[in-house]
Amino acid sequence: MVLNTFTATLSPMLVMFLCMALGFATNKLKLAPENTATVLSKLENYFLVPALIINTFMNYCTFSSIKEQYTLILYCLIVLVLAVVIAWPLSGFFAKSGYTREIYKYALTFGNFSFMGNAIVPAILGPEMLYNYMLFILPLNIAVYTGGVIILIPRGEGKNILKSLLNPIFVSIIIGAVLGLTGAKQIIPSFVTTTIGNLSACMGPLAMVLTGFVVADYDFKRLLNNGKVYIASILRLLILPALFVTVLLLFGADDTAAIMTFFAFGTPLGLNTVVFPAAYGGDTSTGASMAMISHSLCIITIPLMFTVLKFVLGII
Repeated sequence: MVLNTFTATLSPMLVMFLCMALGFATNKLKLAPENTATVLSKLENYFLVPALIINTFMNYCTFSSIKEQYTLILYCLIVLVLAVVIAWPLSGFFAKSGYTREIYKYALTFGNFSFMGNAIVPAILGPEMLYNYMLFILPLNIAVYTGGVIILIPRGEGKNILKSLLNPIFVSIIIGAVLGLTGAKQIIPSFVTTTIGNLSACMGPLAMVLTGFVVADYDFKRLLNNGKVYIASILRLLILPALFVTVLLLFGADDTAAIMTFFAFGTPLGLNTVVFPAAYGGDTSTGASMAMISHSLCIITIPLMFTVLKFVLGII
């Protein structure tokens, strides 16, 4: 039974890894233009992720579901505060000062809970659990576009927090929630809902292709030679999610909250630590190394940790 859980979780992770390898090979073999990463990123942010969010919220967001699951938001807030308290002083171990420390501060606070989490949760837990996950990560989305922006934008640059919050993700949450709560989805033509569903199905694979394409721009050996990134990855993928889940269980959290916490905080280090430095002329090598190493390791750590978690919870 334990082995079955591990292999069932490993399978979708290998699919994601193959998509990442495809993006990596596409870049290295020059099979796509240099601006492909920019194009894929815009497709993800403006179409595919919004489609996934709208599709999930309009199908599962109801007054009864919010009443039943609002505690997920509270549990996420508890873990988020704990993550900040741990990550900020801990970042000093990786870099004493300067922008590199800000990169580690962000990476130890936030995992790739959006692109990666939104892709693997329905693949592993089923599409019906994606709504619970999106409800859980609402505080994380707000924190990323406020505190996360403050961390990653270099000092002296403009930081328009309100503009950051008015992004496709939050607009999509509002649209999806309105459609779900009012039942207005019933009047949407079927070809529209089918289109939204098909677009949402592309989000996960394309996100991994994008990750591989971005990482391929860097020297492979250099990315693998940063010892501190391995430590940060172990913290991100193993130690911190185990700690956070333990704390929540001590708070009396149910199985759903524990599982959502694992997937939100046990995901690899995201691409924002590459995107933001690149946008402001900073060094992107640390962020690229984080993405490469942590996304490779998570192929094993996520199935392993999820299997252990289900055993602890008595589900297997």
